[in-house]
Amino acid sequence: MNVKKLTMAALLTALAIIIPFAVFFKVIIPPFSATLGSHVPMFISMLLGPQVAVMVGLGSALGFFLNLGPLVGARALMHVIVGLIGSYLIKKGFSFGKVSFITAPVHGLLEALVVMPFIGLDVYNLLIITALGTVLHHGADAFISHVIISVLKKTPVAKLAK
Repeated sequence: MNVKKLTMAALLTALAIIIPFAVFFKVIIPPFSATLGSHVPMFISMLLGPQVAVMVGLGSALGFFLNLGPLVGARALMHVIVGLIGSYLIKKGFSFGKVSFITAPVHGLLEALVVMPFIGLDVYNLLIITALGTVLHHGADAFISHVIISVLKKTPVAKLAK
């Protein structure tokens, strides 16, 4: 990883850690919670490769663990897997929109699996509240990320990623 990419990875990781503390728009319907924008660093990291996606996902887990506790931190740890899958799909030539669509149900399922040991087989809380809530949150943050990425592509920052 070159210095420019490492610097971008560090900045995205810092954002992933800070967002749980700084963003005040949160939706909490236990066992689900959503912090608007929390997936944006993960989505952008997918464009920079698997190593960056893992680093940012770990930062996200740390931020949520410190701010909202171990269960939310464990759910945020799923950003490592989602980011890794997304980055490999982008490497294979999938568009950002397709990657966002493909990773949404994976993200929802992974977070539902994380909360399952704590709530049991409560289908409503697992599938509707947690999985579907995560998919909707993923979609909202994918849209925000798409707008940010579109703007960044028109700046010198896009050249740094290469």
